[in-house]
Amino acid sequence: MDDFVDIVLEDPRWESLSLDALAQRAAGATLAHLNLPQSGFSLCVMGCDDARISALNADFRGKPAPTNVLSWPSQERGAAKAGDLPTPPRAGTPDDPEHLGDIAISYDTCLNEARSANKLPEHHITHLMIHGVLHLLGFDHIRDADGDLMEATEISILAGLGIENPYQTHD
Repeated sequence: MDDFVDIVLEDPRWESLSLDALAQRAAGATLAHLNLPQSGFSLCVMGCDDARISALNADFRGKPAPTNVLSWPSQERGAAKAGDLPTPPRAGTPDDPEHLGDIAISYDTCLNEARSANKLPEHHITHLMIHGVLHLLGFDHIRDADGDLMEATEISILAGLGIENPYQTHD
């Protein structure tokens, strides 16, 4: 199977964490969990730093501050009714895949969050990549019921990859 995630590394520090492999694995697991094929879809992930993601966050969300991950779906796929599954995209062909959208992820914020939460950076990045791909697929967390669905979906996908629930706190 060819890679269906295009990677753009604006920050070379991502190479040490194998963002390409983490993104491919996370996106593949997300599509598989939702019974979607990989061969008919594409998406792009940009590995950047806090300065770049701050500029993007200011431009697109009016929030001039760093964040961990941003996503830009190629089209609106959200569910009309809160808590319902979003409308799944239609796969294209291997030669003309359906582009799901773009994701930007910040090295600085991701590593700081992983350290603060005492998590393996690879596990935290995988979680954030799954989160971003779910946004591209129409999942969201603005409405409570949608947030509950998105969180449960993330937990299930991560469990399938052998990664513990990121929302569970340890005493």
